[in-house]
Amino acid sequence: MSDIPQGLPMERDAGPFDPPREITRLRSVRPVSPMVFPDGHEGWLVTGYEAVRQMMADTRFSSRLDLDVVHVPYETPGMPVATKPSPQLPGMFIAMDPPDHGRLRKRLTGAFTVKRMNQLEERVAEVVEQQLDHLSRLAPPVDLVAEFALPVPSLVICELLGVPYEDRGDFQANSAQFMVRDQALEEKMGAYLALNTYLSELVTRKRSAPTEDILSDLARHEDLTIEELTGAAFLLLIAGHETTANMLSLGTFALLEHPAELASLREEPSLLPGAVEELLRYLSVADIFFRYATEDLSLGGETILKGSTVVVSLLAANRDPSRFSDPDALDFRRNARGLLSFGHGVHQCLGQQLARIEMRAGFEGLLRRFPTLRLAVAADEVKLRTDMNIYGVHELPVTW
Repeated sequence: MSDIPQGLPMERDAGPFDPPREITRLRSVRPVSPMVFPDGHEGWLVTGYEAVRQMMADTRFSSRLDLDVVHVPYETPGMPVATKPSPQLPGMFIAMDPPDHGRLRKRLTGAFTVKRMNQLEERVAEVVEQQLDHLSRLAPPVDLVAEFALPVPSLVICELLGVPYEDRGDFQANSAQFMVRDQALEEKMGAYLALNTYLSELVTRKRSAPTEDILSDLARHEDLTIEELTGAAFLLLIAGHETTANMLSLGTFALLEHPAELASLREEPSLLPGAVEELLRYLSVADIFFRYATEDLSLGGETILKGSTVVVSLLAANRDPSRFSDPDALDFRRNARGLLSFGHGVHQCLGQQLARIEMRAGFEGLLRRFPTLRLAVAADEVKLRTDMNIYGVHELPVTW
């Protein structure tokens, strides 16, 4: 029993970019491993590439949050030990199963077509250049998160969704608060309600006076309620800037800590698309996801009983040596095809092409405009987002 983890190992004790050592060890000995949750629930932790992929493709592992008691794999202040399920949040299709999930998702698929994303590419490049102009006018050292990595995806997602950019201060503060892992439930719900109220008013306006943006496109579907539109807007807004902002900042940190790879990227700009894929694999900022077994299921040679909460680590899966050779090396010449950073199965990230476009433009611009970019503090002084649901850095002080 001593080998069974008590709660999710979370300390980044192998370095800022690597999975916790205990997670790496578990993947090597038992990629589908039993885990005891802080409330005593006997659930599972899945770390192996094949098992993660199989599980995410199997909708009998449910994504819904309202099925049973919610078990959280880490201590959460203010949350009762056994938490009653949240009611199904309208429009939050990430926490839905088919067929409800498909009804909402297909309304959005048209908004995120490859064609539409390619049309956006020029606009994203403009946004990046404007932000780099702003950066170049500042006296270093500067915080790359505040001055570049957060504004770029925020501007893009605001424009795409039709959210007034001048409102970003409030929604960023509430979104950041919502993403804090270790906080009292009231604080999390306060941030959620503030965002919800704001977005509900916004989508109501879009329904009566639509403009050229994704929320207006959605609001034209009369079969979607205001509550569903609000939930979808909430998800798109948070997913659309939190993940990419962290990839831009943590990715820059990783580049500065891997000078040989950085030099190869400067010498061969054609490596950039592959470098973005490799950074996505290597960093996997959206790491921990939950599923719930709706019946007795077999996974990786283990029997998972109905009602079990299953925690999955995409970072561990993306570092699995059975799928990627020398997986803990950052290698821009690697073919990282098959990476799981955007998930897999019906919930695979809708905005993945947009994220790639923003990262390609962001890293290309940063390296071109700031050839002498370097950290302004020691690497071990960079504040890591170990307290947040999306990993990254709180600040990245850089100079040039």
